[in-house]
Amino acid sequence: MDSLLSNLKIAVPEKIYVKDPESSDLGKRIVEHSILLIDNIGFDSFTFKKLGTKIGSNESSIYRYFESKHKLLLYLSSWYWAWIEYQLVFETHSLTHSDKLEKAIETVTRAIKEDSNFSHINEVVLNKIMVKENSKSFLTKEVDQENKDGYFVIYKRIVHRLRDMIIAINPKYKFPSSLASTILEGSLHQHFLKDHFTSITDCNDGLSPTIFIKNLVLNTLKS
Repeated sequence: MDSLLSNLKIAVPEKIYVKDPESSDLGKRIVEHSILLIDNIGFDSFTFKKLGTKIGSNESSIYRYFESKHKLLLYLSSWYWAWIEYQLVFETHSLTHSDKLEKAIETVTRAIKEDSNFSHINEVVLNKIMVKENSKSFLTKEVDQENKDGYFVIYKRIVHRLRDMIIAINPKYKFPSSLASTILEGSLHQHFLKDHFTSITDCNDGLSPTIFIKNLVLNTLKS
C-alpha cells in the first residue's frame, strides 16, 4: 500500500482553495505550518498574520491560496478525510463483507501514525486538530451552500462506503447511514473524551475508541 500511496495525490475539492497549495513550495509550507500553529494555539486564535510570521511570508501571500482561515480548515479537513479514504479502499478491497466492515472501522477510528509519503503534512498532529476542531468546519451559517458546492463530498463519500458495508451485512437494518456517520463522528468524540473528559468515557490507553466502536456497530447489526 505504501508504494501505491506514494504515487497518489490527495485530491481536495478545487472550490475550497484559490490556488492549489500542492503546486508550490510556499503552498506546502502554508499547509505544513498551519497545522503546527493551529495545534499550538487553537483555531480560534489562529490568524494568517500569525502564520505569515511563522513562515516568513507576507499575510497577503497566504490569501493567494485561501480566501479565509475557514477555507483553510476546510482544506485540512478534506485532505485528512481523503487520506483516510485511500487507506480505507486499499485495506478493505479484497475482504469479505464482515471482515471488510470490521477493517473499515479500524481504519477510520484508529490512532494515527505519521505517513512518510507526505513529508509536508504531519498526520498525527492533523488528527489532533480533527479531534478538537473538525466540527468548526461545518457548524457555520454557510454550511448548506458549502455542501451544495461540494466542500464535504469526501467526508460524505466515506460515510456512504461505510453505509454500503453495513447494508451488505444486514440489509434489513433501518439506519445504515446514521450508523455510518456515527462511526466517524463518534470516534472523533471518543478520542476527545479520552484525552479531556475521562470521567464520561470508558475509553483509555488500554480500551481504545476503535474497540468501543467495533463493539457498538457489530453488536447492533446482530440484533
